[in-house]
Amino acid sequence: MKSKIQIVKASGEKAWFSAIKLRKSLQRSGASEAIIEAVIQEVQDHLQEGMTTKKIYQLAFNILKKKHQPAASKYKLKKAIMELGPSGYPFEKYVSEILKYQGHKVKLNQNLKGRCVNHEIDILAERDGVQKVFECKYRNLQGTICDVKIPLYVHSRFNDIHANPENKMSEGWIATNTRFSTDAIAYALCSKLNLLGWDYPDGNGIREMIDQARLYPITCLQSLSQKERVPIMEAGLVLCRDVPFNKKLFKELGFSPDRVEQIIAEATILSQQNLLE
Repeated sequence: MKSKIQIVKASGEKAWFSAIKLRKSLQRSGASEAIIEAVIQEVQDHLQEGMTTKKIYQLAFNILKKKHQPAASKYKLKKAIMELGPSGYPFEKYVSEILKYQGHKVKLNQNLKGRCVNHEIDILAERDGVQKVFECKYRNLQGTICDVKIPLYVHSRFNDIHANPENKMSEGWIATNTRFSTDAIAYALCSKLNLLGWDYPDGNGIREMIDQARLYPITCLQSLSQKERVPIMEAGLVLCRDVPFNKKLFKELGFSPDRVEQIIAEATILSQQNLLE
């Protein structure tokens, strides 16, 4: 086993390799402790000075895939969210599905008249009489963050919408698949703007919401190529749990009956509660 190996993070910053951090990420995949220990050992055997976190992740993913494919599908969750592109619409659709699961009524791509100008809104959500405006910020590169310019911009838009008495918006939100900068969080707290990020708020970010409800995106599926996912997402299908109810769509896209059953089987395994535990 190699120790004291410096690795390079997505931001370019150097850091010491941490088996503890790797273990925590693997534990979220639902793999058994025996498999997790085996993956960590094999990763450590292949570590090299200056290795990037991207290469380490890919190495761990490949090892885990050989040992437990459903766990590997779950392990790649963050990368799968980034693969919801290339446009931001699939991410907006995905966030709307999370909101629906939470009991919200949602509308996508709405136009609202502010006091000064009109605004195109990504998501309008309502639950228990509280109406929310969501601005979705999708990023497809690791290491990027949502900086303070975003909440500054979104807050000004929300204020203009709220100033029109015809609108009854109660809350302004920003949803992103990445992280927020310290200043972005500080400004949002000060201005009472709500943030939803990959790991924000602590313990209730997008990652936790997905794991709790098992609302995994179809980009987690190993049985679909990146090219095959695009027309499926363009048709509005973004959740693994909805795959079994869309056989007609797969048939229209030219998938053979055997492929359809393979895809459904993997999606079902990934969506079933406690199956990986």
